[in-house]
Amino acid sequence: MQLDTVIFDIDGLLVDSEPLWNEAADEVFKQYGILLTEQQYLSTTGLRTKEFVDQWFGYFDVSKSNAAEAEQRIVATVLKKIETRGTVMPGVQHIINFFCEKGFKIGLATSSPQELIDLVVQMIGITPYIKATASAQELPYGKPHPQVYLDCATKLDSFPSSCLCFEDSFNGLIAAKAARMKCVVVPHHNQLKEERWGAADLKLSSLQNFGELHFNLLQS
Repeated sequence: MQLDTVIFDIDGLLVDSEPLWNEAADEVFKQYGILLTEQQYLSTTGLRTKEFVDQWFGYFDVSKSNAAEAEQRIVATVLKKIETRGTVMPGVQHIINFFCEKGFKIGLATSSPQELIDLVVQMIGITPYIKATASAQELPYGKPHPQVYLDCATKLDSFPSSCLCFEDSFNGLIAAKAARMKCVVVPHHNQLKEERWGAADLKLSSLQNFGELHFNLLQS
């Protein structure tokens, strides 16, 4: 089926927020005696905050009775950090313009809460171009489950097979492919050479590198 819809993840793809999420988690987790390595953070990229907290509370044997409070504090902290220090990733305006010129419907699908979606859309200045957003925060399952992508496609009145997704995480890539959508992955530069990205339809080092040749290959 011909592609006519593009759906973007947010964290780590449109805005450089992953380091800020890590900072927020560090600040909250240290009160519970939890200190994560960079590799541990990378292993949970793309998960919802609830799942992220549950996983590491379980791993470090911290009482789950504190999990909901920790989740709320991490989200509140990261929203403040993104508002004051968040930076837009290279190529965002380019990629939005590229698909606007082709008349594509544009949506956002993320594991992050709606408050973060609204903040980032306003910060980047893309409000007029976004036709639908979907958050996995309140869904039974987050990425790598495909539901958030399917929900976004439904809101855009698009068939999943007509959707092209852009992701930066492996959990997000699996979610997009499970939704029967094509997926372009833009991994963190430290992960760029990992073989697992072979599951994507296309791998790029930056959104700004996406061009007509890539688009034509994805259409075939």
